[in-house]
Amino acid sequence: MKLGSPFRPRLLSAFLISIFLGSAPATPAQERGELRIATSYKLMTLDPQYANLNENTSLLSHIYERLVYQDDNLELKPGLATSWRPLSDTQWAFKLRDKVRFHNGSAFDADDVVYTIERIRDFLKPPSGGFRSYVSGIKSVSAPDPLTVLIETDGAVPNLPLFFSSIFVMNRPSEGFETTEDLNAGHPPNGTGPYRFESWSSGESLRLARNDDYWGGKPAWSKVTFRVIENPAARVAALSTGEVDVADAIPARDVASLKERGARVASVGAARVNFVQFNVARDTLPGVTDKSGEPIANPFKNPLVRRALTLATDRGILVDKILAGYGTAAAQVFPNGLPGTSANLLPEAPNYDEAKRLLAKAGFPDGFNLVLAGPAGRYPGDAESLQAVAQSWARIGVNAQPAAAPFSVFNTKRAAGDYGVWYGGTSGEAVDIILHALLASPDPERGTGALNFGKYRNEAFDAMLARAESIAVGPERNAALAQATELVMADQPIIPLYHFHHIVGYGSRIGSYVLHPRGWTTAMQTLPAME
Repeated sequence: MKLGSPFRPRLLSAFLISIFLGSAPATPAQERGELRIATSYKLMTLDPQYANLNENTSLLSHIYERLVYQDDNLELKPGLATSWRPLSDTQWAFKLRDKVRFHNGSAFDADDVVYTIERIRDFLKPPSGGFRSYVSGIKSVSAPDPLTVLIETDGAVPNLPLFFSSIFVMNRPSEGFETTEDLNAGHPPNGTGPYRFESWSSGESLRLARNDDYWGGKPAWSKVTFRVIENPAARVAALSTGEVDVADAIPARDVASLKERGARVASVGAARVNFVQFNVARDTLPGVTDKSGEPIANPFKNPLVRRALTLATDRGILVDKILAGYGTAAAQVFPNGLPGTSANLLPEAPNYDEAKRLLAKAGFPDGFNLVLAGPAGRYPGDAESLQAVAQSWARIGVNAQPAAAPFSVFNTKRAAGDYGVWYGGTSGEAVDIILHALLASPDPERGTGALNFGKYRNEAFDAMLARAESIAVGPERNAALAQATELVMADQPIIPLYHFHHIVGYGSRIGSYVLHPRGWTTAMQTLPAME
């Protein structure tokens, strides 16, 4: 059982860094024709700023690029911006990369960055505009020269460069703003990335061609085709028969059989967490009763109950049995070793005797009944995880009835407050972004608590998180985030379960595949086999 296995930062050579920056330059012996990828990601739009979803981030990153990017240790690296620095608490200067061209031949410059920010902040409206929170604090943006961008914010935004690691830069049109409808209807996507757009069939395929003029060096593949295959078994079959060269989101149960058929597998701990979350706000909860079926006062308001259920959760079964070892038991929101995590937080083995003692002390010596909700088919092992957690809790007298539903149904009911306790998952660019959304007190004005469906509130944690967020990205900020995490995890508003591993399979035409903890699937991570 991988209890507390740390995320081990890897030192990347300049060659591997170039994979994540854009595309590894190909040598003549490495150049290949078409790369065929079977992906679970279903690209629904060609607008790179419409929705902040992994499917868009992965696929459109071939065409578009960011000012800043995150390497596989989630450290910030230069992208289209070569450097950045704060001029004051509310002013930043970004220096841009010279001699970069868009696919239509126009030169990339500061006006394109100004357009990108203004389009997200001022033009895109809900339900689009999934990136607006990253630029909502920008008061003004200007271009004093073609390779300099000056940004003034309403207040201190010390992690502004991190926000830009999520935003694709678009080319300023001759007038106005491009609409999402125009981009989807035939305006060819025009970025600076290593591959050019060829064709797209929504929900079916995306075809790309090499950008021979790419500033980062000639990409390895002349063409790239993504086939959307949502069924995991069908993706595995396509890789096994050689129909595709790469298949993402491989179920752990299929790894052994793939290897037997000659495929290779790469995996990495995901920069995300799957967890159990409690509703701690309401006086009574749907599905929570005594053993006779009568409603009871909300037991999750009592931290002793939350602690008891944490001690009664066997993460080892989840990791070893359900995830077949392709996961790491969790005690915080990111795998240990990533920036902002605490080395002091390690997952505990179950202690049923202590859990029973705490439950009795909280006034529930005989336990109680509850409905444990969760999505089915959203995450690796989600429905099975519900069953396993229910079996663990039964050992201390808490009878949990698993209730798995399609994610759309589950998500709607969770937001409506129809559940008392549920299983979920989330990911983000950094620890503070998850803490901000999942555990900070809900506050629409501050934008905190967007995923805090349990309405948990902890003023001391809020203050510590706000202080951490006021510090510039670096070791001091990471230490402050770790301390805030230690404080809130001691109160158990959630039970971190595991960080599942991203698993990708690849065939004989592929020399290596370098996974990223954000779970992206790109041609740039795929190196051809040497002849």
